[in-house]
Amino acid sequence: MSKDCTIQDVFHRFYPSFESTHDISPAQRKAAYHIMNCKTGAFGVNVSVCEDCGCISVHYNSCRDRCCPMCQEFPKEKWVDARREDILDAPYFHVVFTVPEELNPIIYNNQKFLYTALYHAASDTLSELAADCKYLGTDIGYICILHTWGSTMNFHPHIHAIVLGGGLDVKNHWKDNGKEFFLPIKVISKIFRGKYMAELKQLWENDRLEFHGSAAPYKNYYTFKELLNTCYTKEWIPYCKKPFDGAESVIRYLGKYTHRIAISNYRIKDMTESTVTFSAKDYKNQGLWKEITISGEEFIRRFLMHVPPKRFVRIRHYGLLSSRNKKKKITLCRNILGCKKYISKLKDMDAPAIIRLLYNKDICKCSSCGGKIIPLPTEQHFIKPKPHMLC
Repeated sequence: MSKDCTIQDVFHRFYPSFESTHDISPAQRKAAYHIMNCKTGAFGVNVSVCEDCGCISVHYNSCRDRCCPMCQEFPKEKWVDARREDILDAPYFHVVFTVPEELNPIIYNNQKFLYTALYHAASDTLSELAADCKYLGTDIGYICILHTWGSTMNFHPHIHAIVLGGGLDVKNHWKDNGKEFFLPIKVISKIFRGKYMAELKQLWENDRLEFHGSAAPYKNYYTFKELLNTCYTKEWIPYCKKPFDGAESVIRYLGKYTHRIAISNYRIKDMTESTVTFSAKDYKNQGLWKEITISGEEFIRRFLMHVPPKRFVRIRHYGLLSSRNKKKKITLCRNILGCKKYISKLKDMDAPAIIRLLYNKDICKCSSCGGKIIPLPTEQHFIKPKPHMLC
């Protein structure tokens, strides 16, 4: 029994047997290798020596994989800090777009196409409705983030959208609806459903979809048509959470959602020779936390379901917040609203300075005597890193 275990420990124990009995994609195999070898020396080492006491420090390099639980905090802090310069003192809302679970097998089989379709449907829905004078009549800005998991690491693809609650009309005048969200959720549901299903149907008609495993029955024309009909008749349930309390709360919230992975180390409670126990929210019981025990191989299977396709962009910016618009239009919005500009705290800072600011830790000082440490040249390293696996 091992209670102080990590996801890396779980992979070391159960991944080899899982790999020998399951089909694994190249992206999943690469993520597993990175997780198992992060900060072990496989990706090289940095060796430094104190000028005063001669103490030698060895730091193992991280894998920097976006699925690795040990590599998310630093990029998250840098990304969120960079977003400060795009934030306005204006209403923001959090909208979540979900799809019926009946579509999950097909989405999992066709991740690149059908994840992209989620972004298309969500962004087109928000932009078109916001531009309608019946609702707001403006060009708005928003960030969409794909998550593919539920609390138990089940497959649950959905889009989190952080939506600016106002925008610029055709005359470049600012309009908003105060703290009330400007779009009716039922209208969002209907439009989003229509757009997603239209793209799904188009992909099917163009023979772009694959059907394997639990999706295999949908190779049949009539079975697939029946699925389409079922999803068209179901009520899709997007929802809007309460507005944020100011710009700083938006920044904190972005940090909460942007660089998440399916499960983090603190939720791993126990590991035995054959099982893993972790905590999860029970949404059927008021969101209370409970502990779940599953086999080690099932844990690996669930975790790897959420490895995104190669080079897939999970965080996307639209409207006023898109890269081609934000420099000019966010500045215009800020001038109209008379709100201050939030300056990046970390811009142009190197890694030691960022670590010093965020974690109050000076990695340039010796942990033994406080003297200055200097890096040793690579050829003087007395520890040879393991060869990097080429993926």
